[in-house]
Amino acid sequence: MDDFSFDLEMAKEYDKGIRRAMPTYDALFRMTQSFMRAHLSEKADLLIVGAGSGNEVTIWGPQNPNWHFTGVDPSEEMLEVAAYKVKELQMDDRAQWVAGYLHDVSLEKMFDAATCMLVLHFVETREGKRALLQQIYDALKPGAPFVMSCMYGNTSSKEFANRLQHWKLIWLDLTNLDQEDVDAMAESVSELPICEEEEIESLLEEVGFEHVTKFFSTTLFGAWSAVKK
Repeated sequence: MDDFSFDLEMAKEYDKGIRRAMPTYDALFRMTQSFMRAHLSEKADLLIVGAGSGNEVTIWGPQNPNWHFTGVDPSEEMLEVAAYKVKELQMDDRAQWVAGYLHDVSLEKMFDAATCMLVLHFVETREGKRALLQQIYDALKPGAPFVMSCMYGNTSSKEFANRLQHWKLIWLDLTNLDQEDVDAMAESVSELPICEEEEIESLLEEVGFEHVTKFFSTTLFGAWSAVKK
């Protein structure tokens, strides 16, 4: 098996794994598409921060033939897979990929919309989270819609412990992992720099977003919509 085939297999495993970690992953993408459509004209340029294996493009692209995508991600391997998947759908003329972090790249245009899916809980500090959101805000046109999803909650609270327990039960039910494996995964989650809901909304408002709305929640994850002033 060559390296790219290996990367493609890894991406397939990612696509399966994320749907176990977030059982309503596809529902989130459908809801996000509806929000975007309500705020965009038929033709639009979308910025995808944390593009990964390109799911935003492969899910939304076929139904929105005049949407164009710029995907940014630090993993060149994942972006190679994204490009492969998009080419298979004959949409490679509507997507471009940038390897790196948003502050590393020079974006040549303002965007009509942006998403940042499952990224913020990996950013270590509050200052880093705020800086990322500010960079996204600055890359958008006035009035542009934005959707962000991430893990959220007070990791020392009973409420979060209950949600984490539900998350563990899903993994045990849908996979062949044993209790020890799932407990280790849950321990890793508890060590992530996860923000509480109020802090996330405060960060979005601090950088300038308005109409901040939590519209989705499942197990450990939430999603917020907003628009640039």
